[in-house]
Amino acid sequence: MNLLAGKNLLITGVLSDQSIAFHVARLAQEQGANVILTSFGRAKSLTERAAKRLPNPVVVLELDVSNQDDLDSLEKRVSEHVKHLDGVLHSIGFAPQTALGGNFLHTSWEDVATAIQISAYSLKSLTMAVKPLLTSGSSIVGLDFDAARAWPVYDWMGVAKAALEATSRYLARDLGPENIRCNLVAAGPLRTMAAKSIPGFKVFEDAWVERAPLIWDVDDPVPAAQACILFFSDWLPATTGEILHVDGGFHIAG
Repeated sequence: MNLLAGKNLLITGVLSDQSIAFHVARLAQEQGANVILTSFGRAKSLTERAAKRLPNPVVVLELDVSNQDDLDSLEKRVSEHVKHLDGVLHSIGFAPQTALGGNFLHTSWEDVATAIQISAYSLKSLTMAVKPLLTSGSSIVGLDFDAARAWPVYDWMGVAKAALEATSRYLARDLGPENIRCNLVAAGPLRTMAAKSIPGFKVFEDAWVERAPLIWDVDDPVPAAQACILFFSDWLPATTGEILHVDGGFHIAG
C-alpha cells in the first residue's frame, strides 16, 4: 500500500541520515510521495550529502526561516517543481547555547527571542509562506519535544517548544475551515545532530532507558518518522491540533 501516492511534500530539517526528517523523506518516497527538501547556509552541503542517500533524487531549496526574503520567494521556488503541496514537515529548532544547559535565569531576551522565532514562530511563517500551494486535505506536521514539564538543561528551548505547541493549535483552528490539518509528533530523545548541541543531553537518554514502558532506542528515529507519515496520509482526515507522543510511553510514566 502506498500511503502517500502522488502527494507532494516539503520537508525541512534534513541534516544527516540520523535526522528524523531524513527518515520522513525516505519513507515518504517509499510510500509514493514527491519530496522537496530545504536547507540554508553552511548546513545546505550536509543536507545535499544526506539527500544522496534517499531512494530518489530531490531538489534542495534555500530556506532560512528568519530571512523574510527566503520566505517571500518560497512559494514561487516550490511551484517551479510542483503545482501544489499536500504536506509540510516543520523540523526546525534552534536556541543559542546561553539559552540551554541550566542558564535559564540568566539568558538574555535577545537569545530567548531567537529561540522562539526559529523554533516556534517559524511554524506559522513557514506555513503561511506556502499556504497558496496547500490544497484541501493538506497536512502540516511539526516535530516536538513534550513541553508539559520543565526538563533539566532544556531551559528556553522547552519554553520555545511550549510556544510551538500553542502555535500548532492556533494554526489548526484557523486553517481547519480550509480542511488543512496541523499536528505535532513529540518524539523521545534521539541522538540526532540537533540533540548533540544540547549540553547534558545524556540526562534524557538515561531517564528514557530507565523509565519508558516500551524499550526506547535513542539511535532509532524511524518510529517518529512513521508517525509523521501517518499524519501526511489520508488515514487521519478528522484529526488536527493533536500532539502524538512517540516516546516509548515515557510521558505516562510516574
